[in-house]
Amino acid sequence: MAAGLVISAPASGVGKTTLTLALARAWRHRGLNVQCFKSGPDYIDPAFHAAATGRASVNVDSWAMDRGAIAHLVSRGVDADVVLAEGSMGLFDGVAARGVSGTGATADIAEMLGWPVVLVIDPSGQAQTAAAIAAGLRDYRPGLKLAGVVLNRVASPRHEDLVRHALNEAGIAVFGALPRHAEISLPKRHLGLVQAEEQAEIGKLIDEAARFVAEHVDLDAVLRSAASWSPQPAVNGLNVTPPGQRIALARDAAFSFVYPHMLEAWRGAGAEISTFSPLADEAPDASADVCWLPGGYPELHAGKIAANAHFRSGLRAFAETRPVHGECGGYMVLGTALTDADGVRHEMTGLLGLETSFAKRRMHLGYRLAELAAPMPGHRPGARLRGHEFHYSTIVAQPDMPLAVVHDATGAVIAETGSRRGHATGTFFHLIAEDR
Repeated sequence: MAAGLVISAPASGVGKTTLTLALARAWRHRGLNVQCFKSGPDYIDPAFHAAATGRASVNVDSWAMDRGAIAHLVSRGVDADVVLAEGSMGLFDGVAARGVSGTGATADIAEMLGWPVVLVIDPSGQAQTAAAIAAGLRDYRPGLKLAGVVLNRVASPRHEDLVRHALNEAGIAVFGALPRHAEISLPKRHLGLVQAEEQAEIGKLIDEAARFVAEHVDLDAVLRSAASWSPQPAVNGLNVTPPGQRIALARDAAFSFVYPHMLEAWRGAGAEISTFSPLADEAPDASADVCWLPGGYPELHAGKIAANAHFRSGLRAFAETRPVHGECGGYMVLGTALTDADGVRHEMTGLLGLETSFAKRRMHLGYRLAELAAPMPGHRPGARLRGHEFHYSTIVAQPDMPLAVVHDATGAVIAETGSRRGHATGTFFHLIAEDR
């Protein structure tokens, strides 16, 4: 039987990921088997979890997934000693309108699984007020259990004493306090953390975080606060159809934003996946029956993509007879051109008429519910797809037929409809699941 915990915070940027990685690695050093999950649609953090634990991590999302799908995904922790779910944003942050089983908030997952919450509190610029915040989070939603807090970035022993005293008076356990420590700071860029696979020293950084946290946090007390848990049988699993029997998947530093649960579901349904690297000027496998270009950072590599003639011609030849689909960054590369942040225009593959620009950045962020007006690989017309959109590109031209009618989480129709032309389709949202 595993011990389950949720790592959350009042807000983003407080240190949830660092604490999750450190706890996972520290317990692993003690010989425990640790399984991680990510609550919400962030597609970067699961790779960090895998680096810390040696086990694949997946996303669980109450807005896009039903309880059966979440139970199915979490059941992979059945053979673990400790199971950690890392939250997103603040504990109760989600969307205003309920989705499939919740609003996408971390609290949904904690309540659904019955796991206590460990809060990461950054008391910078405050003292006793930190206790008021923790107490407010504890009492905001009946049925949610607060295990305790870990203080992060405390300024001094006196600062720590003030905050600890206030938390103790509020009846909230303090598992430890972390002074500021730049050596365990994870590098960031415009879409979040720099990806784990791009950091050659990620193992050493996680080891240092584990050492630092073990020195300042009572690991035994945190573990004792966890809930004993064994997964309940899932009535049904993920409602995911592979886009083809043999899938050519773009995979490198420019194309890496693909949800692990999607790949697992494709393989579980019998599909074969062969990867290729557009940055290495590779073309999709000619024996594949569909090509999938996930999101990533094509804007950081636009010049190289534009210069890689073998990739571009190979993809065009593939699309003459078989479906090609792109998500977000992959969608941009299927377009006619991409203008980078410096204002330089780069020709893309031209399979779609989409033209995008990063010269004038504008953030697009949120859940998406799309009803397909035409088929896309793995999904029929009329299918209702749930996904998430996060990018800073601006549409300069979008002349092709729309792929879907797309709504945000409030039900409002949005302009980013996706595109279709010939065998090529693309969307700005990353697919998470199809409604049953």
